[in-house]
Amino acid sequence: MSAIRLLVLGAVRQHGRAHGYQVRNDLEFWGAHEWSNAKPGSIYHALKQMAGQGLLLAHDTAPSTAGGPPRTEYELTDAGEEEYFRLLRWALTAHEEKADVLTAGVGFIVDLPRREAIELLRRRVEALEEWSEEVARDWVPPGAPEEWGHIGEIMGLWVHSARSGAEWTRGLIERLENGAYVMAGEGERTTEVLPEGVENPFAERTRP
Repeated sequence: MSAIRLLVLGAVRQHGRAHGYQVRNDLEFWGAHEWSNAKPGSIYHALKQMAGQGLLLAHDTAPSTAGGPPRTEYELTDAGEEEYFRLLRWALTAHEEKADVLTAGVGFIVDLPRREAIELLRRRVEALEEWSEEVARDWVPPGAPEEWGHIGEIMGLWVHSARSGAEWTRGLIERLENGAYVMAGEGERTTEVLPEGVENPFAERTRP
């Protein structure tokens, strides 16, 4: 799975209708260009591609006052809404995906009902624990670590990553169980990423 599809669908969905620059600006504001493949070219390509696939509906707006071409705004179709939540649920449960997929999923986790989000995260913990046990049981060479050679370090990395990932996920589950964040169906919430008064670390890079 590519994180860019989830990121773009989620960014459009937050606005209801959004043009490419708005989507790009949001993703850069979130720092997604640093931890994913959400670069400008990839964003615009994803918008056009998903419009062609029927996931986004494209609207040509009036030309700019400066005389430029019409700006295209996008909104999710019913199929796009379904795909968005499919990708979101997958991102939160698929432990074998790259870190940018999980990061994108966590970025939009508040679009899910609290109970469902917790259940998805519990499934992630179970998968990570099963994977860690499998690696430790079937893949880690016998003997002391120094006897494995440097390749043995790979297995140690896998086990450590799985266990630390499970620990972090359990912490998020606990925070959600204790009422953290405004989840879907719980009332209005801001779309701002940073708390009031906190400066965006990417502001200088994205400022036109």
